[in-house]
Amino acid sequence: MSAEAPAVAAVPFRTTNEPGLAAGRHRALALLAGSTVLAMSAWFSTGAVGPALMEQRGYSSGDLTWMAVAVQAGFVAGTLAVAISNLPDVFRPQRVYLLGATFAALAAISLLPDQSAGIAIASRVGMGVALATVYPVGMKMLAGWYRGGRGLALGVMIGGLAFGSGLPHLFGSIVEQDWEIAIAGSAAATLLGGIVVGLAFRSGPFQAPPAPFRPGFALDVLRARPTALATAGYLGHMWELYAMWTWAPVFLLEVVGERSVLSGTFGLVGVIAFAVFGVGAAGSIVAGLASERYGRTTAASAAMIASGSIALFIGFVPTGAEELIVVLLLIWGVAVIADSAQFSTAMSELADPRYVGSALSLQTALGFALTIVSIRLLPIVEAEAGWGVAFAMLALGPLLGTLAMLKLRTLPEARQMAGGRR
Repeated sequence: MSAEAPAVAAVPFRTTNEPGLAAGRHRALALLAGSTVLAMSAWFSTGAVGPALMEQRGYSSGDLTWMAVAVQAGFVAGTLAVAISNLPDVFRPQRVYLLGATFAALAAISLLPDQSAGIAIASRVGMGVALATVYPVGMKMLAGWYRGGRGLALGVMIGGLAFGSGLPHLFGSIVEQDWEIAIAGSAAATLLGGIVVGLAFRSGPFQAPPAPFRPGFALDVLRARPTALATAGYLGHMWELYAMWTWAPVFLLEVVGERSVLSGTFGLVGVIAFAVFGVGAAGSIVAGLASERYGRTTAASAAMIASGSIALFIGFVPTGAEELIVVLLLIWGVAVIADSAQFSTAMSELADPRYVGSALSLQTALGFALTIVSIRLLPIVEAEAGWGVAFAMLALGPLLGTLAMLKLRTLPEARQMAGGRR
């Protein structure tokens, strides 16, 4: 990277050790975290009812894989468009969030009429594009309420993402054959989340005023070493996260089979999958607390070391050891998402505050672009070499992500994070 690369920050060197405690921040956090739980529930709605779609509509496992990839691809295209257009930095972000959630709900419910797999895949692309104006924009809005404690606040919000992403599995476990109810429930939750933010959320005192249109800002993020390293760490994290979230339920089905619990009310795989997602909320909050005390790079590195270690060996555990595998999956569920908020928080602390929304969107776009590769590659490796090698491949991401975070920690700009705790 050349020495002439422009710095992203257009403001004097600053730290976050000022109080930064705005009145009303807890209400803002509760609104946004709760809305994220609802709004992101549409993301995994198709995968949660995949077996029913295969049985009732004749979709193949390959069709379901492409539906999962389609959401990621749409999200990447959407976040890149948001980053280049500076959409959440130029326009009122609440309206952007509401519009995105509305279109995501419409795309989710469009699966209900009988249709070919090709049309279903296309509608998943549209849902991904729409959700691109929900998740990154929500992070920008929350940053406007926090200077101190931002890592914990974003940890709570991304915990909401983990919990919300698991809701379709819970819906699907209750109504395994009546899958339309699960899809409709996810769509309604997504729309409600958007309405809550659009009507009840107000901008925080630390949110920068609307910025001028500057499409070249995205390149500045990649040229400056601090934000480039924060993005590199996020890429390592994302290589593992969504491939694990996508394929863990399939792995679980092979381990525990098609069983029900509570007198047949819930499908066992759906309940465990929901728990694997749901415990990630606790992981995000704990990592957020740790990042405020020990620093962003330390908390993120610790989480990646833990999740990468589990990825290395969980697939080699004999499938007869059901209880052990479920416990390991739950621990993995905690660790695999715990670091996510710290990359976003680091970006919000290192980038020009006027363009935080664009910087977060670009970071998110690159991360989700990489998930398309790992999601598509994992079943190919599994078919050739088994779950052990396939899951172990995911450990490459946490390894490289940890190295990026340790490098970021050595830079002088790292003291802009977590009140100087880096």
